[in-house]
Amino acid sequence: MAQQKKHTLKTYLFTGILVTAPVAITFYVAIKLFYWLDNLVTNFIPAKYNPETYLPYGLPGLGILLLLTFFILIGMMTANVLGRWLMGIGQKIIGKMPIISGVYNALKKVFETLLGSSSTEAFRKAVLIEYPRKGLWTIAFLTGPVYQGFQDLMPKDMVTVYVPTTPNPTSGFMIYVPKKDIQVLDIRVDDALKMVISMGIVMPVPHPQKGQKQK
Repeated sequence: MAQQKKHTLKTYLFTGILVTAPVAITFYVAIKLFYWLDNLVTNFIPAKYNPETYLPYGLPGLGILLLLTFFILIGMMTANVLGRWLMGIGQKIIGKMPIISGVYNALKKVFETLLGSSSTEAFRKAVLIEYPRKGLWTIAFLTGPVYQGFQDLMPKDMVTVYVPTTPNPTSGFMIYVPKKDIQVLDIRVDDALKMVISMGIVMPVPHPQKGQKQK
């Protein structure tokens, strides 16, 4: 009986850690990132223009507010003809720099893929593929067609997929797979990512079929 109670308490302990730790760590990282960005931006404000210089207390969030305002103003400037012209000149100058141009183009492509409205279909389908060998299946994400310059070097009907690693999905492998060899999953991308991050512990809630009432 005492052994059973000990086992039950141990189970409760590990369950409590499993539930609490991700939430606590997430909030901790978010708060640290918030204050880091806030202090970083605030340090660029000249002392005579910084409200905190004249107040007996600090203003948390001032740097974040100024950073958001800065991004909005840059977006407004870039949206007009003059802004696009200046942006084009800046991109041409960066494009002539041997090393910096490669880094800039790669980062630009990543941010356009993640944030651009034209990429709403990219990285939107979760699929299953046989990887790293036949008989073993893993979750991957369909990212798009094969680059045109590679199409003559491989069989037809190939697609590009991204295979994330567990538990960090930001690292992984980009591979080309025959379209016939992928199985499109009927789950959302974020649900598939949760499965990858949790190492299969967190399972998505099945969606009701069409015409079937949800209980």
